[in-house]
Order: sequence, then structure tokens, then C-alpha cells
Amino acid sequence: MNLVRFGVSIPEELLEKFDRIIEEKGYANRSEAIRDLIRDFIVRYEWEVGNEEVAGTITMVYNHDEADVVKELLDLQHEYLDEIVASLHVHMDEHNCLEVVVVKGEAKKIKRIADRLLSLKGVKHGKLVMTTTGKELV
Repeated sequence: MNLVRFGVSIPEELLEKFDRIIEEKGYANRSEAIRDLIRDFIVRYEWEVGNEEVAGTITMVYNHDEADVVKELLDLQHEYLDEIVASLHVHMDEHNCLEVVVVKGEAKKIKRIADRLLSLKGVKHGKLVMTTTGKELV
């Protein structure tokens, strides 16, 4: 892989804060931290465009005693067999469950799936964590 050097002009205070953070996080140098920031910027853009193939997880905490939430969660997951590649179910206590659904597909469709799952009655909290398939990322 060819490396390219480039210069960046930023306020000194901003650079000092950046250096403190990358040291706390354990980066070897600024270049590694900047590469990660650029990769994250690209991944977020893929999700914004909406037609790229992306990957992610939909994490939910729900009360399994709430009406038909379990049935509705399963029905929705079966409706999207091409996009939902795996799920993990964890019993948190006698009433609450944690479910992690691994998804891959077109960004717009994945967002729609997440919205449908997270808006179900009985889902107490949830979040879509967006990432990339890694195919186009260096």
C-alpha cells in the first residue's frame, strides 16, 4: 500500500486535545488515529448515502412479558431473512431480555428494519450500531 503524506493546519489547542486523547486511547501516533477517523467518516457516509452494502447490529432490551413482543420480534426477523444474518438472545432476568441482531444489506433497508424492531411495544431500549462490510475500506 502506498502511503501519502499531507499537511493539516489546525489550532494548537485542538491539536493538544487530540494528542491527549490519542495517548489515552493508546494510539502509536497521530497517523493511526487520523486513519481511524477517516475510516469512520467513510463508514458514516456509506450509511448516509443509503445504497451501499453495510453491516451492523441492532441491540434491544425488551420485556418478554409485554403483549406479543416476542412473536412480533421473531416475525420481523423472519421477514428479513436476506438481511438478518444472526441473532443472540440473552435472558437478563425473569422479565427482561437482550437481543442482538446482526444485519447486512443496503443501508436504507437496514435502517428501516432497525426502526421497525426498535419501535415495537415492549422494547425498552435499543440502538442500531452501524459499521461496514470492510470490502471497500483500506
